[in-house]
Amino acid sequence: MGAQQVAERFAELYGAEPEGVWAAPGRVNLIGEHTDYNDGFVMPFALPHRAVAAVSRRTDGVLRLHSADIDGGVVELSLDALAPGGDGNWTAYPAGVVWALRDAGHGVTGADVHLSSTVPTGAGLSSSAAVEVVIALALNDLFALDLPGWKLARLCQRAENVYVGAPTGIMDQTASACCEQGHALFLDTRDLSQRQIPFDLAAEGLRLLVVDTQVKHAHSGGEYGKRRAGCEKGAALLGVDALRDVPYDGLDAALARLGDEEEVVRLVRHVVTEDQRVERVVALLRAGETRAIGPVLTEGHASLRDDFRISCPELDLVVDTALAHGALGARMTGGGFGGSAIVLTEAAEVDTLTKAVEEAFAAAGHAAPRVFEAVPSAGARRLS
Repeated sequence: MGAQQVAERFAELYGAEPEGVWAAPGRVNLIGEHTDYNDGFVMPFALPHRAVAAVSRRTDGVLRLHSADIDGGVVELSLDALAPGGDGNWTAYPAGVVWALRDAGHGVTGADVHLSSTVPTGAGLSSSAAVEVVIALALNDLFALDLPGWKLARLCQRAENVYVGAPTGIMDQTASACCEQGHALFLDTRDLSQRQIPFDLAAEGLRLLVVDTQVKHAHSGGEYGKRRAGCEKGAALLGVDALRDVPYDGLDAALARLGDEEEVVRLVRHVVTEDQRVERVVALLRAGETRAIGPVLTEGHASLRDDFRISCPELDLVVDTALAHGALGARMTGGGFGGSAIVLTEAAEVDTLTKAVEEAFAAAGHAAPRVFEAVPSAGARRLS
């Protein structure tokens, strides 16, 4: 899916060439799940799969939206009528970004937009963040807003939290906006400080597979919000601003203070140990010990499955099958309740592992999974 193809479709729809074409990727989170809204650490990297948008400015307060991936024609919206909670359709994501920019005082006066995306939806790979970031970057350029990537990510998060109503953290939008090719992004979600960590798997004879279970999930669903509320309750009971402030070496004492709050105990234990896992992975990668991160990924899956309780039979089947057939490590990735798992493997074992997972799904009566290689790719950028 190239810039020219998207630009040509824009011209067909709107009768004029676009002012530009932009792209923003989906992401895979290597480690650090459900830590972002707890002010913790995350480590995503961008995928080659991306949302592409051809965009032109308008000056009449009208937003026109079209998606190559959704049945239907051009949707026309009035900027003055944009309001949180009023749009339950796909258009809420790009419209929410426009609303967030205007609500923050930026002079966006309208736009024509044509979108196309190769990021799988509902797979835990941040398809919504890719759409948000590509719109934000295009408008940032067209209206000369001069906002850095991390600020665009903040505005996109606000669009998803307030306008769409999904209580997501900052990781997905920051990854889409700020990742670099051949690197994973070590992000401190409290102060948004970033470090690009080299992550060149091919050079070491390794591959990271994404297995999309085809089980769809939605962040605006209630279970995600319940986990977030439980984490906030844990922080309040422990007298800290966020679970990030509970030290790993003080975890047992903190859990003892929570008494019989069984669910909160599990949530706190996952977040604190997950932050520590992110730091372990960073240290291993910086030391050149990439293969050694495998067991840490697997530990993360066990924590998400048993403490956070957001896995599902299909995700567990991917992890168990991969490990039984020689994977170095595997875990679910993303918000949970479906979506995708990642598998770290020697390059020579890709075909064997892929076949084993596909056969396991068939034997269990599940729909066939989608398996592809995750290549650390560039973040959002202008294409033309």
